[in-house]
Amino acid sequence: MPFIKEFREFALRGNVMDMAVGVIIGGAFGTIINSMINDILMPIVGIAGKADFSNLYFGLTESAREKIEAATAAANGIAPTLADARAMGPVLAYGNFITVALNFVILAFCIFLMVKAMNTARKRFEQEKPPAAPPGPTKDQQLLTEIRDLLAQRR
Repeated sequence: MPFIKEFREFALRGNVMDMAVGVIIGGAFGTIINSMINDILMPIVGIAGKADFSNLYFGLTESAREKIEAATAAANGIAPTLADARAMGPVLAYGNFITVALNFVILAFCIFLMVKAMNTARKRFEQEKPPAAPPGPTKDQQLLTEIRDLLAQRR
């Protein structure tokens, strides 16, 4: 019984719950960022570079290259998609790597901007706080002040 009680105390401790909430929110935020990258930014990058990075590949074997070339010729010069090319044989999908690398750079930049904004907001919030009132004199200081005032009156 003590084991179950100890586990319950651990699981319900504030830090564990905070961490669980952070993981859940982080996962949801990750899907938002992925959507922003894949659905908004990558099409713009594709237009700017006039390339669809995800379908850039190179056949690794002679038979794969021949099948890809035959499929390209049959489709009036349109290369097969990466998924179709993978079905024809082993391919080096360097376009996928470029896409993932760009996604990482964009994600890192977005996170940098968010952290920078949070730090700026925190600094601004801390500056807006009124300075704390100085603490009043201690009892010793009050007593010394009274003694000083009494001595000043005797003169």
